[in-house]
Amino acid sequence: MRAIVFEDFKTFPTLKDVDKPTPGPGDVLLKVAGAGACHSDVSIYDEFTADSPVAFRPPFVLGHENSGWIEELGEGVSGFQKGDAYLVYGPIGCGRCRACSRGQDTYCENAATNPYAGVGLGRDGGMAEYVTVPARNLVPLGDADPIAAAPLSDAGLTPYHAIKESLPNLAGGGKHALVIGLGGLGQIGVQMLTALTGATVIATDMKDDAMAKAEAVGALTVPGGPDQVEKIRELTGGKGVDAAFDFVGASATISVAAKSIAYKGRCTIVGIAGGTFEWSFFTNPYEATLTNTYWGTIEELHEVVDMYRAGQIHPEVEQFSLEDGLDAYRKLQAGELSARAVVVPHGK
Repeated sequence: MRAIVFEDFKTFPTLKDVDKPTPGPGDVLLKVAGAGACHSDVSIYDEFTADSPVAFRPPFVLGHENSGWIEELGEGVSGFQKGDAYLVYGPIGCGRCRACSRGQDTYCENAATNPYAGVGLGRDGGMAEYVTVPARNLVPLGDADPIAAAPLSDAGLTPYHAIKESLPNLAGGGKHALVIGLGGLGQIGVQMLTALTGATVIATDMKDDAMAKAEAVGALTVPGGPDQVEKIRELTGGKGVDAAFDFVGASATISVAAKSIAYKGRCTIVGIAGGTFEWSFFTNPYEATLTNTYWGTIEELHEVVDMYRAGQIHPEVEQFSLEDGLDAYRKLQAGELSARAVVVPHGK
């Protein structure tokens, strides 16, 4: 079968023929419906080195945002029907620690010694015609479109987990939420905040078209610039936002989030651009929290799918054939995508 393979560090991936996988005990073989191209993939092949964790050592098939149809069941697996559509929870932990027992494989206590971090993250992923995944990692999609759903396994789950952790800060009247960075995660974050809270959603970005999309689903927008924080605080009546979500994670955006927060507010850094922030007792609003989150739990992915099936979130995707999949990564790196790239191996 054809697949997009990460073959070496600091090397652009390759489209090549590989053996079709066979599901082992506890696994399911999926006929891939869609596989989302994520900036994390770019980090793996473009930024990681031989000093990176063993779990990410090449070669392996990329693709950790996956959906597909049941094709074959491995030994010991039952309860699935061939042809049914599922979304894949990408992270795979040890399966026996406290974090894994609550379905939060991203925080596995044995991550340093695990053979891989997840599907498409050390273990062969979904940028291929077929992929094997643990049966436990499947979330049913019913009759919902599996191609558009594929990015929800990361680009949906990641903002959802961050927002859910901040819901106590947004409960009640007169609350404000701030979304910084209106790429794929930020846009879905705006939709989720609108659906899950009564808060006024403020969104900020450097791109006019991205802000227009956020405005279309009810957000107030503030463009980037020297008076960015001042304008954000003006929209809150001067008190600041009750919850901020930075989907970039650069030093400049973390600073905007921290300076926009209200007393007892919560600032969550979701993006992993590697930024830093200097904290001071005299500038941090009293009892304001600066924290970070990573991905989410499998239970929360079920909830994300519930929102998708109810029409509360609408992921915007741009489809690519598997043969054109490398172009998806080139456009992703060049910043030429306005929607989430989804590779569709079996025809658009």
